[in-house]
Amino acid sequence: MTVLKETLIREIKTLQQKKNTIILAHFYQVPEIQDIADFVGDSLALAQSAYETDAEIILFAGVHFMAETAKILNPAKKVIIPDLEAGCSLADSCPPEEFNAFKELHPDHVVVSYINCSASVKALSDVICTSSNAIKVVESFPKEQKIIFTPDINLGNYVNHITGRNMVLWNGSCEVHDVITVESVMQLKKEHPDAKIIAHPECKAIILAMADYIGSTTSLLNYTKNDPAKKFIIATETGILHAMQKISPDKEFLIVPADETCSCNDCPYMKKNTLEKIYLSLEREKPEIILEQELILKARKPILKMLDLSI
Repeated sequence: MTVLKETLIREIKTLQQKKNTIILAHFYQVPEIQDIADFVGDSLALAQSAYETDAEIILFAGVHFMAETAKILNPAKKVIIPDLEAGCSLADSCPPEEFNAFKELHPDHVVVSYINCSASVKALSDVICTSSNAIKVVESFPKEQKIIFTPDINLGNYVNHITGRNMVLWNGSCEVHDVITVESVMQLKKEHPDAKIIAHPECKAIILAMADYIGSTTSLLNYTKNDPAKKFIIATETGILHAMQKISPDKEFLIVPADETCSCNDCPYMKKNTLEKIYLSLEREKPEIILEQELILKARKPILKMLDLSI
């Protein structure tokens, strides 16, 4: 680690203590951000941590919808994000006005929204879910209940397959998971026949059909920790490798590349956050997430319903 980076981390820790700030980071953040965070997790765990914190300021090293969720759960706290441009292709694929019109076409349906959506879409929802609890949330409704699932069509298809439901699906997807190809997975499997394939349910059904295990980010991490296999082909975002390698240093992890050039399958939005931006965000206490009170109240109800179902 460079002297400059060590100094930056020290300054961040000093500011954090002075300002009673908790740093929450998603598994897709760069390693140095994961290492300084007070808590690293997937969307469900991060939502739970944000809800439970006593800190006065929440710094969310993730993407915009995650920081919005933290603000909705903590309207009286200051929530800051290192880079306001850290958005989400999946959340962007579901504009609130268009989704509201879609919802009106199905008046007898309840809305289950994947947490990777805007606060405005959450406000149009009956309950939120994450990839960790999507099946549990959907199965909390009677079989005869008609459901709209938004915004991820791949996760929705997976939940339909597992539960036997026929949910109406919004046609959105995550650009990181949607670009993973059969050819890339097959090539890695050919080169490493002893490796197990594990995949996030945001991947297309044809990729999931090839997987030995399918699960949320945390589930994938736990699987590699507990499974006796020594080599894994990972069909998700590159950032998870850091946690996997820390927990299982004796195992080998092979990320499925984004394209034929074998470039890393990075989320460009997650990677907008840097240590420098975290320092500046702490120092200035901005960019701050600001939401209207009416929106907070509407979006809060389906999130709390999810948290109740996740106990």
